[in-house]
Amino acid sequence: MKRYAMVIDLRRCVGCQTCTAACKSANATPTGVQWRRVLDLESGEFPDVRRSFVPVACMHCANPPCEEVCPTTATKKRADGLVTIDYDICIGCANCIMACPYDARSIIHQPQYAYGDQPIASEAARMDSQHIGVATKCTFCKDRIDLAERTGQIPGRDPEVTPACVNSCISGAMHFGDILDSDSNVSRLLAENESFRMHEELGTAPAVHYILDRR
Repeated sequence: MKRYAMVIDLRRCVGCQTCTAACKSANATPTGVQWRRVLDLESGEFPDVRRSFVPVACMHCANPPCEEVCPTTATKKRADGLVTIDYDICIGCANCIMACPYDARSIIHQPQYAYGDQPIASEAARMDSQHIGVATKCTFCKDRIDLAERTGQIPGRDPEVTPACVNSCISGAMHFGDILDSDSNVSRLLAENESFRMHEELGTAPAVHYILDRR
């Protein structure tokens, strides 16, 4: 059994937004929809202040509240930890969007374009009608994970089967792998560093872990 997780080292994130751009490129999300964002936060008091960058997306929770409220079972949690959406049976009710404590889901009811009411060539070439009228979110690049099962490659080590955001990270802040494998990169990082998960108090058990030097 595998259980995929992401580890983000906030000590290394420089807020470049490359992961955001890579996600949009890989998934051809509509204008105005970002499955991955980077929060820009300030902490401390003048003159001792600090600026931190926090990449966020779907947390692929072990106990996803979005799954509980889905009336059609379109949202499901896979055995490997990925939370998925079946676009064929999603009715666009937006219950999951309201239930998600991470603001990770989006829905648009008609095509949106960068310039005017017609798509430019690149938008027309990559437009996915399945993303209209349904809930969408980060998938951990599900198709790449599924490819790994067929090829024997290892997500987090082999770029072809690793999420696009992780591949693109210029500072090496983002990591992905099987958290049940004690030799995986994510397991080693968590064993060697202090980490936290967002809104752990809600009992969602997110699969995204953050490393932060609390000093």
